[in-house]
Amino acid sequence: MSPVAPLTSGPFAAPEPAATRQVTSSTGARLHVEEFGPADGPTVVLAHGWTCGIAFWAPVARALAADGVRVVAYDQRGHGRSPATPGRYSTQALADDLCAVLEAVLGPEQRAVVGGHSMGGMTIMAAAGRPALVRHAAAAFLCSTGARRLSSEARVLPVPGGAGPRGLAHRLLLTSSAPLGPVSSVSRAMLAYATMGPGSAPERIEACARIVHACHRKVRQGWGRVLTGLDLSEQVPRLTMPTAVLAGTRDRLTPLSHARELVAALPHCVGVHEKRGLGHMTPLEDPESVTDVLRGLVADHLKPSGADTAADVTKESR
Repeated sequence: MSPVAPLTSGPFAAPEPAATRQVTSSTGARLHVEEFGPADGPTVVLAHGWTCGIAFWAPVARALAADGVRVVAYDQRGHGRSPATPGRYSTQALADDLCAVLEAVLGPEQRAVVGGHSMGGMTIMAAAGRPALVRHAAAAFLCSTGARRLSSEARVLPVPGGAGPRGLAHRLLLTSSAPLGPVSSVSRAMLAYATMGPGSAPERIEACARIVHACHRKVRQGWGRVLTGLDLSEQVPRLTMPTAVLAGTRDRLTPLSHARELVAALPHCVGVHEKRGLGHMTPLEDPESVTDVLRGLVADHLKPSGADTAADVTKESR
């Protein structure tokens, strides 16, 4: 059990799920999955980022569920209620897990909007071209993420000497297993500087800190090692479904250059959203903007329930 207590009230507390389930990935990882909103609504599947969890999507899930959207979110392996799988940290594992969730929560012909933040976006890229994603993803959403050169382009540590020394410093940061300890005023300030835009409200910083501090240090290190060597640039052109991109202009972990590189490589980009003043934790910093993008993808790319049946009836009556 994590010593960091989750928020239990307010807009950043996780809403009560309408359903929960356990999904087993092809590599044996057990994944905790939660659903929000009506079971018969259009579906959005969300993958969170490094050191986060289902709770990271709380304000987005709550807003979409209120709109009648079925929101499916899962804890990446080792995060939240999904136990760690030793020795199984890789981009292939990320893709395996996402595909397992899609197959478990969607019918054979059912489609969804699939969104990911940070490592969750990398998860979608890693799964590009896989039959499960091609079959089930009507549209995709890449939020505050990048495909390569994460260490060298990060701007968390102001290291002089160019990309080489800066990249080394960020690799050491990403792969550290040092315990974060309890949430404190110092850790809140450090986390806010590294991951959020200036002027983030205290309640948003608190929610972010509780989520990140709850991640086990060995899991943080294991996935950090994957991120330091990440190169999914050849996967991005394989994301042929309509894809929207959102990024903050003050993101120090995946600066805006990553989003612009994704946009240039995507075959079917349907929206670029550069949010002024936001950092890396955009779904917590500005859940309204993130929700609006997902809401638009649902409206544009998911047919209402019964639409196919109605169309077939019309054709047969002619």
